[in-house]
Amino acid sequence: MRHRVLIMVLLLPLATVMPLCAAGPPATELLASGRMDAAIGVLRDHLQTTPQDAGAYITLLRAYLALQNWDGAIEAGQKAVALAPNNSEYHSWLGRAYGEKAEHSSWTSAIGLARKTRVEFELAVKLNGGSVGARSDLAEFYIEAPSFLGGSKSKAAEQADALGRLGNPAAAHWVRSKIAEADKDYTLAEQELKEAIEASGSSANSLLDLASFYRKRGRTQDAEVTVNQAVESATKARYTSALYDSAELLYRAGRNFSGALEMLRNYISSGELSDEAPLFRAYYLMGNILEKMGNRLEAAAQYRTALSLASSFAPAQTALKRVQ
Repeated sequence: MRHRVLIMVLLLPLATVMPLCAAGPPATELLASGRMDAAIGVLRDHLQTTPQDAGAYITLLRAYLALQNWDGAIEAGQKAVALAPNNSEYHSWLGRAYGEKAEHSSWTSAIGLARKTRVEFELAVKLNGGSVGARSDLAEFYIEAPSFLGGSKSKAAEQADALGRLGNPAAAHWVRSKIAEADKDYTLAEQELKEAIEASGSSANSLLDLASFYRKRGRTQDAEVTVNQAVESATKARYTSALYDSAELLYRAGRNFSGALEMLRNYISSGELSDEAPLFRAYYLMGNILEKMGNRLEAAAQYRTALSLASSFAPAQTALKRVQ
């Protein structure tokens, strides 16, 4: 499954879930600002008194996913779908949680988790065939899973056709690019991604998909050029969380670390933070980049800042121990 929020997913708006805390801001505001410890505390308190709030469980799931706490995310998602079994979005989120844990589990454990992922994604589509996010999730599963777990490129192609009929050609091209990439037809995969960019009006997310493809193919200069185009698009659209994704791509490509740091600083200072790019993750990524540049002292400071917002984030804990 994709490691960042699905580009074509129609996200469940945080504003639809508003568990309040008398002593401070709502959990949704805390989550969007990246204050994960505070958000989880508010959500737990809220669910103690309002245990039937399925939406609050989904907000909790999202917090746990950001923290890479797969078990916590799955437990919250299971409670949400038990309370609201006909909610397509909730099944999609639970499927993503199962999928993330599958990616970080042993082969034997991953098999059972992958089956649960497929069940949730298929149910999400059955409940709401008009959901671009649900169909994108399911298509990606069909592409990546082996056939004995229900993987099928022909079924993924059916989802691409459905996305086209729903009036989202960019999502359809993205799915077809993933199918071509799985078939090792990299020329076609690149062509489909470029058509997705055109169909989306050169959206930052579609540009970042192409940049990610270039990085995986070892075309790091092309990746950097495309990232810069994505940043320009994101700036025009005031889509600040794309700055985080752009910085992460540069880091993974080993290109322009100073530029990646500037993107993260601009995101942090923008005042337009999003749970798509939690603040603690931005500080953690800054630490990664600074560490790669040899500045262990400043990297440690960034890791500490990340942990001040999300004390249980294990990657930052490990990184801080490494640089101290």
